[in-house]
Amino acid sequence: MVKRQNSRYTNGNGNANAYYKQELPPRGPVESLIYWRDVKKSGIVFGAGLTILIAMSLFSLISVFSYVSLLALFGTVSFRIYKNVLQAVQKTSEGHPFKEYLDTDLTLSQEKVQQLSTVAVAHVNALLTELRRLFLVEDLVDSIKFGVVLYCLTYVGAIFNGMTCVIIAFVALFTLPKVYENNKQSIDAYLELVRSKILEVSEKIKAAVPIGKKAETEKDK
Repeated sequence: MVKRQNSRYTNGNGNANAYYKQELPPRGPVESLIYWRDVKKSGIVFGAGLTILIAMSLFSLISVFSYVSLLALFGTVSFRIYKNVLQAVQKTSEGHPFKEYLDTDLTLSQEKVQQLSTVAVAHVNALLTELRRLFLVEDLVDSIKFGVVLYCLTYVGAIFNGMTCVIIAFVALFTLPKVYENNKQSIDAYLELVRSKILEVSEKIKAAVPIGKKAETEKDK
């Protein structure tokens, strides 16, 4: 009787685990790090990146690069010597300890470079087009909202320097996506509420501003 209950309990856990695994959508290598699919890898990348960013905020970029490179070189040389001594003592021939990484192809294909450049150019063109639209006041309400954002950024710049903003963005990159994934329904509900309020206010402003009415009339014509 106990064995049946344990079996049923195990099957229940198996189904639950399968359910949670199905709930997590597949991610690419970079997204897997951000969404903490492998906690060990994500923790190493997050800890190393945060340490380097904090060091860059305290010391010069050249110093950080030199010390990090020296530390990495010291680790690889020490490991290579350790493996050589171990192979000599055990009288084995395992080969180079970093052979797997030395054989890895790091060259960028021409197709990949063209694909990346095409994507980069598309994003730059979209950014320039949007900035032209905002600065030349194609839509008055959007330009006013852009001005409010810029005004808020002046306070952010007065409180934080550029490196501090980069550190905050890095921490947010490794925390906010996972928080959103775990609380997607409730966050979407609040975001939809905020979006509806913003649209409501924008519509009231457009209805109250004569320039906005004129622009809409010209577009309709």
